[in-house]
Amino acid sequence: MKANYKLKKVEAHSKARLGEIEWNDRTFQTPMFMPVGTQATVKTLSPEEVRDCNSGIILANTYHLWLRPGEEIVKNAGGLHKFMNYYDGPILTDSGGYQVFSLAKPKDITEEGVNFRNQYNGDKLFLTPEKSIKIQEALGSDIMMSFDECLPASAPYDYQKNSVERTLRWAKRGKEAHTTTDQMLFGIVQGGPFEDLRRHSAEETVKMDFDGYSIGGVANDGEAKSEMYKQIDYTVPYLPEDKLRYLMGVGDPIDIIEGVIRGVDIFDCVIPTRLARHGNAFTRHGKLNIKNNKFTQDFTPIEEDCDCYACQNYTRAYIHHLIKCDEVFGARLLSIHNIRFLIKLTEDLRTSIENDNIIEFRDKFKEAYYEQNK
Repeated sequence: MKANYKLKKVEAHSKARLGEIEWNDRTFQTPMFMPVGTQATVKTLSPEEVRDCNSGIILANTYHLWLRPGEEIVKNAGGLHKFMNYYDGPILTDSGGYQVFSLAKPKDITEEGVNFRNQYNGDKLFLTPEKSIKIQEALGSDIMMSFDECLPASAPYDYQKNSVERTLRWAKRGKEAHTTTDQMLFGIVQGGPFEDLRRHSAEETVKMDFDGYSIGGVANDGEAKSEMYKQIDYTVPYLPEDKLRYLMGVGDPIDIIEGVIRGVDIFDCVIPTRLARHGNAFTRHGKLNIKNNKFTQDFTPIEEDCDCYACQNYTRAYIHHLIKCDEVFGARLLSIHNIRFLIKLTEDLRTSIENDNIIEFRDKFKEAYYEQNK
């Protein structure tokens, strides 16, 4: 069964949307934060632990699974759901474009596809729009992404313009290569910081009638938050109301709130587990560095009102001890908390959309989040 999206409400004072995804006789609410499981696993956590965080969609990485263990092995296992021990929610796979373009040189990008080296053994590889779709079909994800050229915002206008046109041609080729009926395929809008290119990319991608649409090329070049928000504003007005809108690679709490206000439905990022491995935790009053010695005898939870497993059972002092001793359990507990924090944030955003007070919610959240930096 292919997942379907239904728009339920637009908030009265913004473009924020309340929606739901119907999948296998189950319903998942949006806005939604999607944990990232690069290697078919959310780092350090079991599928059951991710599910206990109230996750909906999770991500897997096409590029990494293509190289290890190989898409045919995953296919022979019965697809990602069975390979991962029946993760019981939808799985989204990216196209591999971001990883490929971080490894490739400009001269390696051709009209046909991209030449690059396997990061693990140095072998020559060649990835095309058609190959990306076939890998994702073999992986058996529920939502697949078109193969695009992912550029930094600093790329000059002329290159961005040519890249947008190439991405549009690649999107058409990938859509024509898509043969399964139970997998959604999303188009990706590019165009960097340029309003005319974003509009053109969005309008032409929408003409191809994808199952959903992604806003790509943001948050990967260190640009100011205001510039990221402009790129969202340049894109959203040209996306259809009855399709999912996905902001790729964004997981900062403030950015999620601002994205929702601008009409985005789903988000993903590796940041919650990456921060956890470095001893950091999200809280409503900003990030905490649990490695700090002031937590040595702090016998309170990471966050008092958090309902996650870590906060319900362990203290800052204990997690501080684990992190200082390089014990993996510390990273696991912080990962559980950080993922639950972002999922809970989107749950609260859904409530604020229902109550038509999302701007008030944002302002209060930002005041508390930045309080420790005053």
